[in-house]
Amino acid sequence: MMASTANYLWSMEDVLGQGATASVFKARNKKTGELVAVKVFNTSSYGRPYEVQMREFEMLRKLNHVNIVKLFAVEEGQMHLNTKQKVLVMEFCSGGSLLNLLEEPENAFGLPESEFLIVLQCVVHGMNHLRENGVVHRDIKPGNIMRLVGEDGRSVYKLTDFGAARELEDDEKFVSIYGTEEYLHPDMYERAVLRKPQQKAYGVTVDLWSIGVTFYHAAAGTLPFIPFGGPRRNKQIMYKITTEKPVGAIAGVQKVEDGVIEWSYHLPHCCQLSEGLKTQLVPVLASILEADQEKCWGFDQFFAETTGILHRVAVHVFSLQQATAHHVYIPSYNTASIFFKEVQRQTGVVPELQQYMFQGHPLFLESSTTVVSFPQTTPDHPIFLISRQPERTVGLLHREPETPVMPSRFDVVADFAFTKGIVGVIHQYLRIARSLRKSQELILQGFYAYFENVRTECGSTVHKISIINMKVIACLKMEEKLHKLGHSTEELPDRTENGKQLRLIQEDLPIYANRIREFQSKLDHLHLELSRRSEILAQDRSTEKMEFLLEKISEVHQQYRKDRMTGKLTYNDEQIHKFEKINLSNNIKKVKSIYREDCLQKYHDVLALASNWTSALHEIQSHLKEFGNAFNQLIGDLQACEERQSKILDAVLFRAHQGAWRPESTDELKEKDHMILRINRLKDEMEAVARELQCNNSIIESLGSMNIVPGV
Repeated sequence: MMASTANYLWSMEDVLGQGATASVFKARNKKTGELVAVKVFNTSSYGRPYEVQMREFEMLRKLNHVNIVKLFAVEEGQMHLNTKQKVLVMEFCSGGSLLNLLEEPENAFGLPESEFLIVLQCVVHGMNHLRENGVVHRDIKPGNIMRLVGEDGRSVYKLTDFGAARELEDDEKFVSIYGTEEYLHPDMYERAVLRKPQQKAYGVTVDLWSIGVTFYHAAAGTLPFIPFGGPRRNKQIMYKITTEKPVGAIAGVQKVEDGVIEWSYHLPHCCQLSEGLKTQLVPVLASILEADQEKCWGFDQFFAETTGILHRVAVHVFSLQQATAHHVYIPSYNTASIFFKEVQRQTGVVPELQQYMFQGHPLFLESSTTVVSFPQTTPDHPIFLISRQPERTVGLLHREPETPVMPSRFDVVADFAFTKGIVGVIHQYLRIARSLRKSQELILQGFYAYFENVRTECGSTVHKISIINMKVIACLKMEEKLHKLGHSTEELPDRTENGKQLRLIQEDLPIYANRIREFQSKLDHLHLELSRRSEILAQDRSTEKMEFLLEKISEVHQQYRKDRMTGKLTYNDEQIHKFEKINLSNNIKKVKSIYREDCLQKYHDVLALASNWTSALHEIQSHLKEFGNAFNQLIGDLQACEERQSKILDAVLFRAHQGAWRPESTDELKEKDHMILRINRLKDEMEAVARELQCNNSIIESLGSMNIVPGV
C-alpha cells in the first residue's frame, strides 16, 4: 500500500521505525527521487494537547546542526481510509540507528574504538547545540541516534525524535515523564515505571544519565544495569541497582535470582576500547551515572571533560619486550616529558629507561618536543618502546569468550536466539585471533629492527677496537723511535713500564674482538630464528579458516531467522533445521579448536622467543656497555702514554737547545742538529697520528650514537 503527501511518496512496508504516536518510513521526492524519512503521526497522537503536538515541529525548525536530523518540511499526508495526518519530512540516514548497529552480531561486545569515538564526538556536539538553544531532549537512547554513512565510509551520528523535547534552561525543572525505561533517570523511572507517587521535579541533567547509559551500551555492547531476568522483567531490582549504585561504579549486574548485585568500576575486559581510552572515559561515566541530581555533573563539566577527550591525539605505542600494545591519549600541545609519564603509567617503564624506535630507526624525543611533532602512528605502525633493562614478557591480555549453551530441544525461537548470540561470540573469537596475529607481526617487526640496531652497535665497537689498536701500534712505534733516540743520548728517562702497559693493552684487544664476533654470531642465530618464525606466520591461515567458519555459522543464523518468522515448519524443513544444528555445533567446535591449537599456540611460541630474544639482547648490550667503559679507560691510558712520550721529546729537545749536550767537533754538531730535526719530526708525526685517531674516534662515536639511546 502506498501513501503520499503533496511532494513525497512511500510504501507503508518501508518502515524505518515505530513508536507510540508515530511511524517513520523511507520516502522519495516525487520530482527528484531524493530519499527522505517521513514521520507520520497516528490518530492517537492527536489526543495530546495542541502545544505538545506542535512542539516537535517547532523544535526541529529551531535547531540546525550537522549532528541533529534536519527537518525539510511539514506536510499533510493522504493515508488509508482517506484520513489526513501530519507528516514530518526529514533527512534520511542510510545507516539506520545506533541501536541497529549495536544489534549487529559483530558489535555484541561493543563498537570498535574508532567508531565509538565518532559516536562520542557526534553526541557531544549535538547535545551542546541543544543546550545552546535551551533544549532538553528527554529521550536519549541508541534508537534515537541515527547514522548517516558518507561517501568516504565514515559515519556521522545525528540526534532525532524530538517528540519529548522541550525548552528548559540549566536552572529550570519539569515534572512530566518521557523516555525509554532502560535509559531513564532513576527518579523518572520510579514515577513512570514503578508508578510511585512523588513530587520530584527533574532538571536538564536527566539527559546526562541517558547519555551515560547510551555510551556504556555503545562501548560494551550491553546495558550497564541488568537485574536477573532482564530490566523489563524485574523492575524493582532494576530500580534498586540504579539507586543503590556505589560512588564510582558504572555497572551493576544480578546474575542469579535474588542474588547479590555485582558492581563494576571498569568497562568490560572484552570490549574493544583500549585501556588508554577507558582511563579517560570511565570517570565521565561514573560522574553522569549518578542518581542524585545534586551530585551529578552539570552539562558544563560534561562538555569540558568530553571535549578534553576528543581533543587528545592517540599515540600508538608497542612495548616490545612486554609485547603489549598501548594507545596513549594526550593533548597535542603537551610535551614529550608528559608523554613519557603516561607511557610509564601504562607500561611501568620509567622515563629514564625508555627508548623508542619508529619504522626501524631510533626515534629521539627531547623532553621539550611537543606531541604534535611526533610521527604519525597507527595500530599497524606504532612507535616501539624498548626498556634499557629486561622487562617481563606479558603479551596481549585476552580471555576466551563465554559460549552460550545450545538448546538441546527443537525450538525455532530458542534456536534463533542462540545463533544470534553465537555469531557475536564467533566474531569475538575472530577479533582476538586477529589481535594475536597482529601482535606477532609487531613483535617480529620490532625485534628485527632491534637486532639491526644492536648489530650496528657491535660494528661500531669493532671499529673502536681498531682505533685503539692503531693508537697502541702508533705508541709502540714511537717507543721504538724513542729507544733508538736513546742510543744518541743518555738523557732519556726509563720507558720500560710504558712499553709493558702498551703490550698488555695490545694483548687484550683480540679478546674483546673475539667476544664481539661471538655476539655477532649470536645475532645471526637470533635473526635466523626470527626469519623462520616470519615464514611460519606468513603461511598461517588460521584467521582465514575462522572467517570461513563464521560465514557458515552466519548462514545458519539467517536460515533460523526465516524459520522463526515462519513459525510452524513442515516435517522436511524441521529435519533440515535439525541437521543444520548438528553442522552448527561442529563448526563452533572447529572455531574453538583453531583458536586454541593454532592461534594461541603460535602466539605463545612467539612470546617465548620474544622473552629469549630480550634476555640475549640485554646480555649483549650489557657487555657492550662494559666494553665501552673499558675502552674509555684504555683511551685515557693511551692518551697518558702519548703525553709522557711528548714530554720526553720536549725534555730532550729543551736540553739540546739549552746546550746540556755540547758537541766538541763539527761532526758532533751535525749529529746534534740531525737529532733535533728527528725529534721535531717525531713530535709532528705524533701530533698527526693523534689528530687522525681523534678524527676516526669521533666518527665511530657518531656511529655509536645512532644506536638505541634513551628518549629523554
